[in-house]
Amino acid sequence: MRPEIMALLAATCWATASTFSVGPTQRLGAIGFSRLRMAFASVLLWVLALASGGWHTLQAASMGLLALSGVIGIFVGDTALFACMNRLGPRRSGVLFACHALFSALLAWVWLGEVLWGWALLGSAMLMGGVMIAILWGKRSNEAHLWEQTRGPLAVAVGLGLLAALCQSLATLMLKPLMTTDIDPIAASAVRTTLAFVAHGALWASGWKPARSGGPITLRDAGLVFLGAALAMALGMTLILRALHDGQAGIVAIFSSVSPIVILPLLWLIYRRRPAVGAWIGASLAIAGTALILGHT
Repeated sequence: MRPEIMALLAATCWATASTFSVGPTQRLGAIGFSRLRMAFASVLLWVLALASGGWHTLQAASMGLLALSGVIGIFVGDTALFACMNRLGPRRSGVLFACHALFSALLAWVWLGEVLWGWALLGSAMLMGGVMIAILWGKRSNEAHLWEQTRGPLAVAVGLGLLAALCQSLATLMLKPLMTTDIDPIAASAVRTTLAFVAHGALWASGWKPARSGGPITLRDAGLVFLGAALAMALGMTLILRALHDGQAGIVAIFSSVSPIVILPLLWLIYRRRPAVGAWIGASLAIAGTALILGHT
């Protein structure tokens, strides 16, 4: 399977998981939600790694890099993303997190020497422009859904969203050289997730009040968190790592940023109103950009 397709599938996993993560995140708090999510994802990934034999590909020399990537991308990045989602909802937090594609393209040029030229550059610009248009102008002026409300200072929410995007970029790019080896992406994801969970556990053990869950964990919330962990972490994150094996880091990041486009039909079902005209224009531009890249690479 082409790395671009795997990145698109990962974006679909993330978009789907975000729609049933909003409620548990608001009830448990961003840190409490992320901690439970990491626990579920760690167990699931290790079961898969052990069952498939992928754990044999892990080497001591790679553990430090996987651990650092997990702490930056999952412990800090994911927690910041869900804190942003608590304040802005999934649609507006999506436009901030989509900036990770821009960060990744720039950092891939600086660190890895990857450069986008010609049709790939034009297609990437169309795809990213479509994502931004779909999110920024994809809401009706009279939209009053609970997820469209702003909670707390806007500047804090924006800062959290950009922090999540930057962490995602850094964590992904630092793994590009490692993922070109024979390391199993499921086993690599298991190590990253486990180290992120350990960091969450240390934060919880410190007694810091915000690290405590905002409310009791109900069976329904636990089920939703598990589904989100399975889709976004076990499947989505593993797809991204596998895509890095053959694909350019910048292109993979750009394709994985289309979650806000994928989420539009899901929000249509939730809001029970079709997206605004801007959403359709943005989605069409993103699809055209995707086709341009796939047709010329």
